[in-house]
Amino acid sequence: MHRQIRALLDAGHEVTYVAPFTFYNVTPVMGLTAVDVAHHAPFGRARAALRRGLRDADLLIVHDHRLLRALPYRRPPVVWDVREQVTPRRLAHATRRHRLISPADVPEATLVSPSPPPPGDTRVVHIGRLSAERGVTELIGLAERLVPHGVRMDLIGAAAPDVRPLLRDAQRVGLLDWFGYVPLRHALRMAEGALAGLSLAADTVRTAPTKIMDYMGRGLPVITTPQGAALVERAGCGLVVPQDVDAVLNAVLDLKEDAARRAQLGALGHAEARLHHHWPDHAAAFVSRAESWAGIPAHALAV
Repeated sequence: MHRQIRALLDAGHEVTYVAPFTFYNVTPVMGLTAVDVAHHAPFGRARAALRRGLRDADLLIVHDHRLLRALPYRRPPVVWDVREQVTPRRLAHATRRHRLISPADVPEATLVSPSPPPPGDTRVVHIGRLSAERGVTELIGLAERLVPHGVRMDLIGAAAPDVRPLLRDAQRVGLLDWFGYVPLRHALRMAEGALAGLSLAADTVRTAPTKIMDYMGRGLPVITTPQGAALVERAGCGLVVPQDVDAVLNAVLDLKEDAARRAQLGALGHAEARLHHHWPDHAAAFVSRAESWAGIPAHALAV
């Protein structure tokens, strides 16, 4: 919404967004045509929602590979935005039938703040979907261990159904604050001034660690498991630790006691994000590619 769709709207295109607005309690922005669909809707309902959204559209951009199986028979050209690691077989099959957008074509990026505040020393933050493979158990365990040290934890993001009771219980006893789904722009502002941004995903998680770019763009030191090591080590903006509560706790406490190091790591990450990962620098190339695929630049694009 805050990257691709905003770029298309700013370029003067009409955009229809098929998404679970009600599930996430989100009100669509002005200028956007919204088609509400149930979260994890059956293929029949998903296909019906796509059919409603595709009226008069020149292009369909799909962000979830499961929807490729629910495409209406009559449809415009389809683009699959590949933001996850997929099997070569699935990728080859999709390539034969659809156009693809990969990070090589449209880089992962964030909305970089021009001058974020320096990192503080009283809270850590996690932005993004919460699930077992993304370290919910470790996050809750860490939150409990941080309480005696005067450090709070903010979790900003929707959660998988099987971990929601754990998060509610942790919040109920005062271990952490779980805010649920928050639109990206607001989530990034909420993260500013934290001691560190956390990314504790397991090695089995294959999606790109965009939350790390979000932290970098807000001037936060990053504490990540090896899943996000390449980006953090390239920028020199944080610490790489095992998916282990003791290791993460030690990293947080080390940063808490060293304001100069927090500031240095945050500044290095911010500089790297501003140079390479600022979405407005990539928006025009994305819009141009979408217009080329649509064939009629002035007409509506459906996302």
